[in-house]
Amino acid sequence: MSVPDQIPRLGRVSIDKSNSEVFIPPELELIDHMGPRAPIAPSFSALSVDMYVAENKKLHNTSKYKNSNLIVRRNTEFYIIIRFNRPFNTLEDTVEIEFSIGNSPDVNKGTYITVSFGKVTSDVSWKCRVVNTQDNDVAVGITPDSKCIVGRFQTFVGVLSNFGKQRTQRNPDTDFYVLFNPWDPEDQVYMPRDSDRQEYVLNDVGVIFNGEFNNITSRSWNYGQFEQGILDACLTVMDAGKVPLIYRGNATEVVRQGSALINSNDDNGVLVGNWGTDYSTGTAPTAWTGSPEILLKYTRGNCVPVCFAQCWVYAGVLNTFLRCLGIPARVITNYCSAHDNGGDLKTDIVLDETGAVDRRNTRDSVWNYHCWNEVYMKRPDLPSQYSGWQVADSTPQETSSGLYRCGPTSVNAVKAGDLSYPFDARFVFAELNSDVIYHQCDKYGNMKTLNVDTAYVGKLTVTKSVNGFGYEDITSNYKYPEGSEKDKQTMQTAVSRGVPTSGYVPPAAANVSIDLQVDTIKMGDDFQLTMNIKNQGGQRCTVSTTITGSVVFYTGVTGTKIKSENRTAVLEAWNTQTLMIYVRAAEYMPYLVEQSNLQFVVSGKVAETGASLSVMRVVSLRPPELTIRVSGSPRAGNVFTVILEFRNPYSFPLKNVQLRLDSPGLIETKIKTYNQILPGGFVQNMESITPMYSGKNVLIACLDCDELRQVTNQLEIYIM
Repeated sequence: MSVPDQIPRLGRVSIDKSNSEVFIPPELELIDHMGPRAPIAPSFSALSVDMYVAENKKLHNTSKYKNSNLIVRRNTEFYIIIRFNRPFNTLEDTVEIEFSIGNSPDVNKGTYITVSFGKVTSDVSWKCRVVNTQDNDVAVGITPDSKCIVGRFQTFVGVLSNFGKQRTQRNPDTDFYVLFNPWDPEDQVYMPRDSDRQEYVLNDVGVIFNGEFNNITSRSWNYGQFEQGILDACLTVMDAGKVPLIYRGNATEVVRQGSALINSNDDNGVLVGNWGTDYSTGTAPTAWTGSPEILLKYTRGNCVPVCFAQCWVYAGVLNTFLRCLGIPARVITNYCSAHDNGGDLKTDIVLDETGAVDRRNTRDSVWNYHCWNEVYMKRPDLPSQYSGWQVADSTPQETSSGLYRCGPTSVNAVKAGDLSYPFDARFVFAELNSDVIYHQCDKYGNMKTLNVDTAYVGKLTVTKSVNGFGYEDITSNYKYPEGSEKDKQTMQTAVSRGVPTSGYVPPAAANVSIDLQVDTIKMGDDFQLTMNIKNQGGQRCTVSTTITGSVVFYTGVTGTKIKSENRTAVLEAWNTQTLMIYVRAAEYMPYLVEQSNLQFVVSGKVAETGASLSVMRVVSLRPPELTIRVSGSPRAGNVFTVILEFRNPYSFPLKNVQLRLDSPGLIETKIKTYNQILPGGFVQNMESITPMYSGKNVLIACLDCDELRQVTNQLEIYIM
């Protein structure tokens, strides 16, 4: 096995046993850095092992991990130097290196690996070669198998003789970690483009998109996969979840297990979900700024689940878990994401007689947005065209094989409607392709279908762009254009794979369309909603409408009704009429729930034909600004100051306010609390930071309290 090409050829060349030249990189020249050599003893024994941590980490793209032990990737050679008590004799001495993981190492389970060199050689799965010898030192190249278990291995060196084997003592400094290897074509998670590896493996800051599809907002997230203690925390998550070691070399299994372990629903996993309004026993989901604080809290707290999470928190932490282990991963946001309880590609929205959503009779919901993850891998268990990006979702929505988990699900299979392959493809397909069916229930419980919207669900699917902070529209990865021939073929394929047909009779077409428009609105402002009613037929018609407004959680669950108006429009053939609905801040402010969303539903009826129609629109209110700036020029080794500022623009006090500042590679999460910020009150928080290294960093800030959620900002800085 040759030394990687990227090493500058400044070293020397030696001749191996096959009489071929082998390049010796300069960092492996056996210099006397281990101290005085021991005197030659009559028996042969190993004195010490140098794992060459810094040099090997550069070769394995693991230098960013804040961990003093060696971290390598599968199927790429790393080098160790063994010092013996006398010079090594190839013809007489046999040295065996043992690598073990777990409490009961077993050759047959891949948890105990031995390689040997010298008089007797052996390297069945992991490869071993002598790179160089000098005096009492031997440089050895080790190549872990491309399918080996991922985790922390122990290292022992044994010398074989007629009297048995003499092993080195247990030494934690010679423990090392093996990770998945997206740089290697033989690895299951191989990713061809370097720009993609830089983004989906090595980038420790991300952007998670939220809001609603007409008003996309975002927040930065500290993945922090290289931070001190995070790699051990990710392994502890699998240990606490009792994931068998034999599963840990299979990326498909690691992803599936991870999607279950990040939620706590059935295995005391990392995070407790909470979609209510009371977070007094933990941290509000909107208050977190990144994964390290959560993972370290979990492992330092004896693996007691951390409170609380919602979908983007689950996705952010799962992304850290995956990238940390070497699996390429990204966070996805799907706007107008259906939660189809029946699994029949129908999302039933029931309205009461006033036109408001009937919460008692509505079981399904359409989330303003839902976040999940994608991982990049080969799927040896599926046809080859279904490798590539796979959906994984750790938000506990429905069970899969008895546990709250989802995936990995092939994105290509979802787009093709080929839903018979593992795992959970039907559920993911429904999130993107359900029809929204509006019903009306009278006071006697009689149900009538009003309207069917086949285009509302899965309107837009996005992820962070490579090397940028904006979004990339990946909707076309999941579905064909609505109503196209390809879209129809996909639905036919899905039905042939066992997805139930929708089973409803579409009501008569109304030949009238309603469109709701609104500008970006600051929370606390009055605003107007524009309703455009268009006659799409050749006859004059009269349309009576009821507009109902409610506060709504981002999961589509409605709260207090804030508005109800009846409007009538008389439209000439092919004409459009515009009506304005005015909404005052005093109507909605007392009732807002977290993330400050309002939902407007219009139900209408055409007098001449009796045809019904319905439309729904969510409005996300923009929170006040949290400013973040730096004082001085950030320079490695010098102190600079980060300044956070916020003014309360409302007529009510903000109580028990948490202010977080975070930045991977720069600081651990800083938390400042305020008992209250009075109306019009101004707060300023200053943090002094001394950076150790130059390069780009992102400062992430968040202000959170019961009265005000989702106030975030970020600032990219360059450390000179």
